[in-house]
Amino acid sequence: MIELEGLTKHYGEKLAVNNLTFTVRPGIVTGFLGPNGAGKSTTMRMMLGLDNPSAGDVRIDGKHYAQLKDPLRYIGALLDAKAMHGGRSAYNHLLCLAQSNGIPRTRVVEVLDTVGLTPVARKKAKGFSLGMGQRLGIAGALLGDPRILMFDEPVNGLDPEGIHWIRNLMKSLAGQGRTVFVSSHLMSEMALTADHLVVIGQGHLLADTSMSDFIQQNSRSYVRLRSPQQERLLDVLHEAGITVVEAGNGTLEVDSGSPEQLGDLAAAHHLVLHELSPQQASLEEAFMQLTAESVEYHAHTDEPGVPPPVRLPPPPQQQGWGEGWDRTRNKGA
Repeated sequence: MIELEGLTKHYGEKLAVNNLTFTVRPGIVTGFLGPNGAGKSTTMRMMLGLDNPSAGDVRIDGKHYAQLKDPLRYIGALLDAKAMHGGRSAYNHLLCLAQSNGIPRTRVVEVLDTVGLTPVARKKAKGFSLGMGQRLGIAGALLGDPRILMFDEPVNGLDPEGIHWIRNLMKSLAGQGRTVFVSSHLMSEMALTADHLVVIGQGHLLADTSMSDFIQQNSRSYVRLRSPQQERLLDVLHEAGITVVEAGNGTLEVDSGSPEQLGDLAAAHHLVLHELSPQQASLEEAFMQLTAESVEYHAHTDEPGVPPPVRLPPPPQQQGWGEGWDRTRNKGA
């Protein structure tokens, strides 16, 4: 279990993390979300004692990280896949970590096999692709067989098979009763992986709730109806006091009423339905709705979906060169 109490961090005049209080519980995958600059990485660094809080407290199974003897046996973390000595082989990188935490050498072989790096165990890490580096970082997190695991953007650089594997790995770890805390910008993956969400924006706690409650509380849900007898269906719905939105293309949207109730109502009036489907917003839509006022960095374009024009430097003569300057001779200078 990870417990944060009033955790705060100042960098000069900038308030990066502001009075965060929440608990990451065992047995579930807890997702950690927030826009760029929200304070997620700073929060995770303070959990691991890499940054000191300006105020507040964070405890790992009731202790500060610095109080943990052989900390890899308590908590394993992947914060930066490139945080390794590039001149060491994958095996030797993990062996150094193991020896520093009293972990047997046999465990190195086990985690290399778990993450699929056994064939390249003796190759130097500097030659690894981003995905291979991610796998090695995950192996380091698993090395001490800890009860608590933290992953920051764990699917970066992984191919579809690797993404599927890490998703199932996190679920499996939580299913074993471990505490799993994962930060990611990939909403589609988070929606498939996390059971609980902690959302922050500009250092403030915005939400601490289950995945289903988060989507329900921050988005619109409705029932979509289509019928070849649309006018008659509209009359029946209005007579029943049900508010309907005509969405175009012969589609009706009803915010109140369950699919079962609407289906029974149509059947009672002998109406044919070509569609009766509950609609729920995605995690991405709910996240965008909640954090709209907390986004620090906005991209702007003159037209939606069109990147801004490339600004070319002025021609050479405007920089003080003569008209007869030979550009071909100086190409690439």
